[in-house]
Amino acid sequence: MNILNNYQLTDLPEVSKTIIELAKNNKIWTFNGEMGAGKTTLIKAVCATFGVIDEVSSPTFSMVNEYKTKNGETIFHFDFYRIKSSSEAYDLGIEDYFDSGSICLIEWPSMIDEILQNETTFNIFIEIKNNQRQITLN
Repeated sequence: MNILNNYQLTDLPEVSKTIIELAKNNKIWTFNGEMGAGKTTLIKAVCATFGVIDEVSSPTFSMVNEYKTKNGETIFHFDFYRIKSSSEAYDLGIEDYFDSGSICLIEWPSMIDEILQNETTFNIFIEIKNNQRQITLN
C-alpha cells in the first residue's frame, strides 16, 4: 500500500506519474472517494500523462467515455454513480471493455462490486481530511 499525502492540485502531473508507475500493468483502475473528492480531476491528470488527445470529462450520463492517446491507444472512463444494479454494467458490455486490453478507469466502482470481485484491479482511494488531500493506492 502506498500513500500520497498533502498534495495540491498543482502537484497532479507528478502525482499521476507516480500512480501510473505504481499501477504497473494493471488495466482496471478503480477510483474511490466521496462526491467532490477529486476523482474526475485525478483521472484528467492521469489521462494527460498518458497523452490523451481527447477532452476528458465525467461520463456521468453516458456511463462510459472513450479517449485516444497520441500513440493511438484507447482508454475507457466509466462513471457508475447513476446505475441501480450491476446488470446495467453488463448491458453496457463491461466484460468486453475489460477484455479489450485497454486501461479502464472506473469511478464509483462500489456499484459494480460483484463484477469487480473476479477482476484484478488497481485501487485508488481519495480522501480529504482537514482540507488535506490523501491518495491511498493498492
